Amino acid sequence: MRATRLVLAGVLLAAPAVRAGAQQDPARADSTPHAATLVREVFAYEGGGRDPFMSLLRSGDVRPLISDLKLTTIVYDGRFAARSVAVLRDITNRRIYRVKTGDIIGRLKVTQIRPREIVFTVQEFGFERQETLSLTKQEETP
Repeated sequence: MRATRLVLAGVLLAAPAVRAGAQQDPARADSTPHAATLVREVFAYEGGGRDPFMSLLRSGDVRPLISDLKLTTIVYDGRFAARSVAVLRDITNRRIYRVKTGDIIGRLKVTQIRPREIVFTVQEFGFERQETLSLTKQEETP
């Protein structure tokens, strides 16, 4: 007896084939087809970069925009500028970003951290431009 296989909507059905003129043994006849589900491997792109198959126009990687960020704090190291740290707050969703030189947030790359400002390289559609965010001056309280 030979088995015929058919794949329908992710389910494998196996049915015994009957030869012409051959009689089936009623004890061996199986009236229900055998079903086996197929397992599919799923990939998740969490924290390791963006999904390469998702459109940039529909993904959240175009956010935050430079206008959405507020520079709240800079811890500047005069001896080793690479150890300087800046803290940014996204005003749209209150998310906090702690960045160093070379870090990337969406399309923004931290190019330089200065004592009172941070310089970004914005990458849009194959072009790059420089943008700067400065600390706001706090008013002195009497």
